[in-house]
Amino acid sequence: MSGEKPYSEAVTTGQYAKKTGLTGKYDNVRRFWEDEVTRLFVRHYLKELVDEKARRLERLKILDIGCGSGDGFELLMGMTVKDRGLYEYAVELIDPDQLGFYLGLDINRDLLKQAQEIYGGNEKILFREGDFNGRLQPEEGPFDVYFTSYGTLSHNHDAQTVQVLTDIAAGCGKYALVICDWLGRYSYEWQDLWVGKTEDETFMDYRISYIYPPEERRVIDIPSFPLRLISADEVRGIVDRAARQSGAEIRIRRLFDRSLFVGRHMDTAEYNRHCPAIRGVVNSLLEPNTRTDLESLIIDYSPRKDFAELNSFFEGFTMCWNTLVRRTMEFLSKFDDTSSAGEGLNLEMYTFYPEPLKEAVKTMKRVIDATGRLPGDTRANIIEPQLAYALRRLEMEMQPGAGVGHGLVGILEIRKS
Repeated sequence: MSGEKPYSEAVTTGQYAKKTGLTGKYDNVRRFWEDEVTRLFVRHYLKELVDEKARRLERLKILDIGCGSGDGFELLMGMTVKDRGLYEYAVELIDPDQLGFYLGLDINRDLLKQAQEIYGGNEKILFREGDFNGRLQPEEGPFDVYFTSYGTLSHNHDAQTVQVLTDIAAGCGKYALVICDWLGRYSYEWQDLWVGKTEDETFMDYRISYIYPPEERRVIDIPSFPLRLISADEVRGIVDRAARQSGAEIRIRRLFDRSLFVGRHMDTAEYNRHCPAIRGVVNSLLEPNTRTDLESLIIDYSPRKDFAELNSFFEGFTMCWNTLVRRTMEFLSKFDDTSSAGEGLNLEMYTFYPEPLKEAVKTMKRVIDATGRLPGDTRANIIEPQLAYALRRLEMEMQPGAGVGHGLVGILEIRKS
């Protein structure tokens, strides 16, 4: 299954250029939320592997499956060590000297050309045209990390993904870390597509419409292609099948949801007419020298009949999200030149808040108190970005790893005797 033509069109029209800020593929949410969430979840498991390779005086070899423009290289090499001190300067998890080789495979020549233009000067990096649903055992292997990103495996039927994992198990050494990335089956972005429990594979007709301005979306013909929507139970079934087929031990270390309310299609509302345009607002929170209407962050969740468990989760998460935003607005309204944001407000009274929300509220109070009198536009450049990071942390700590976000990511390990 392929969306090769739409991706090529996105490259040739400049929509996949390395833009930053409020719009484009590499907007603020992509760089400071989605990439960072992936890094924060993956780094513990990657650090275990990096440390073991260092003890053995071996370098790390990475295979990026469906590499596109080489985003996986940037994501992995941009990962930092945990618990680094404020005084430290070099904090990369993978030191450039520790990288032995990075190979990116993709079937799209336009994306590969873009990747080569960006990273081609590094002799440790190679990009190659290839279908990862072929025999996935490149001659440069075995690799230590097999990486996919941003819904790569949703291009596959489950049997194809089982075969991919089987091929990885056949071609890797005694141990490998595998990062698998799908579209979540029960994202609020495509609530219209929710279906009950079924054994059938569920695909959506996906359009990369988010790269176009709203006025263009309504008048141009944007091609669609099928992408698999998946739940945690279905991922577990795929991994079990691959383990039986390969004879190797394949174990899920962690499943996590990414982008519960900030996915690309929250702003297009193509698959759920009730979606608020939250991604654009969070992009504004993260944009320097830009103040945001915080009221536009408030979400009015619209439940769907016959999905009581999902509605319960989303309603609870929505209440926590909205409460954090409203408390921040309250702190800002109380702060002036003579008083702090929290004067007269006893945070201990909110003992019924879930712990992640309680900590986020306390964080926002401290930030406003500590920075409110600094010179410059501290609201735009310190307080609003911190609110985005607090909302991001709320997502990370409350997501269940069930397929309720735009992305469902599995961190797997393969062990062979």
